[in-house]
Amino acid sequence: MHRLLTGKLRVDHLTIPIANLPANLSGTKLVQLTDFHYDGVRLSESLLEEAIAAANEAEADLILLTGDFITWETAPIYGLVKRLKHLQSRVGIYAVLGNHDHYWPGAKIEVANALNSVGIRVLYNEAIYPLGSELALVGLADFWSGDFKPEAVMASVDPEIPRIVLSHNPDTAEKLQKYRIDLQLSGHTHGGQIVIPGIGPLYAWVRKIGYAIPQPVRKWIPYMSIFDRVVTHWEWASGLHQVGNNLLYVNRGLGTYAPGRLFCPPEVTVITLICP
Repeated sequence: MHRLLTGKLRVDHLTIPIANLPANLSGTKLVQLTDFHYDGVRLSESLLEEAIAAANEAEADLILLTGDFITWETAPIYGLVKRLKHLQSRVGIYAVLGNHDHYWPGAKIEVANALNSVGIRVLYNEAIYPLGSELALVGLADFWSGDFKPEAVMASVDPEIPRIVLSHNPDTAEKLQKYRIDLQLSGHTHGGQIVIPGIGPLYAWVRKIGYAIPQPVRKWIPYMSIFDRVVTHWEWASGLHQVGNNLLYVNRGLGTYAPGRLFCPPEVTVITLICP
C-alpha cells in the first residue's frame, strides 16, 4: 500500500500497572506488532523495515505478534519470516494467529511452522512463563477459527498470578470477562482505518446508521455488509479499554486495505509494565 494511503508509522508508548506484579518485573517492556497482511499489496517493504527497526530500538523484554501475518495465500509467509527474524528481544518473540492465517486449508500449520522456524513461537490455547513463574503469557486461538476454547488454558493459570493474554480479535474480550486478564493485546480492526477526529472510526457510525436502514436495502450499500463481519465492538477499534475488570489494548496494525487510512496511522506499541 502506497505511503500516501497508509500514513506514517507511529510508535505509541503505554505504561500499564499490573496487580501483583513482582517488583523484579516492574519495568518489563513489551512490544506489540500486528496485522501485517504481507502480500505484496497491503504492506510496503519500507514500512515493514521501519516497524522492525522501531521494535528493536525499544529494546523489549518480549516482542508479541498478534496475528494476520498473511492475507489469503500462504506463500508470502516465507518472505515475511525472512524479515521478522531480524526482530530482537531480551527473552523471546511470541505470536498468535489471526483469522487470515486460517483462510486456506492447512494455512494454520504452514504459517505457524514458518514462524517457528525463525524462532517466533506460536501459542495456540497455551500458557507459558517466559519471564518466570510469577507472570503468565497466554496465547489463544483466533475467535473465528473454531478452536477458540479458553476454558482449559485459563484454568491452568494460578488465579493469583497476573497474566498477559494475546487474542487477535478484540471481540473476545467480551467472552473473556469471566477470567482474570490483566492485559489483553489484540489487533484485527486496523483501528477502523478511517477515523473522524472527535467522533471515532467511520465504520462504527456507518454501522449505526445502517441499522436504521431496512434490511432489503442494506445489501445494496457498498461495504455495508462488511462491518459486522469484521468486529462487533467497534467501540474497541483501537487503544486502551476497560472491559469489565479487564484491560484490553487494540493495536491499529501495519497492513492497510483500500481505501487506505485517515487519522489512523500504522502502529508499533511499546508497553511498560509497572507495579501499581
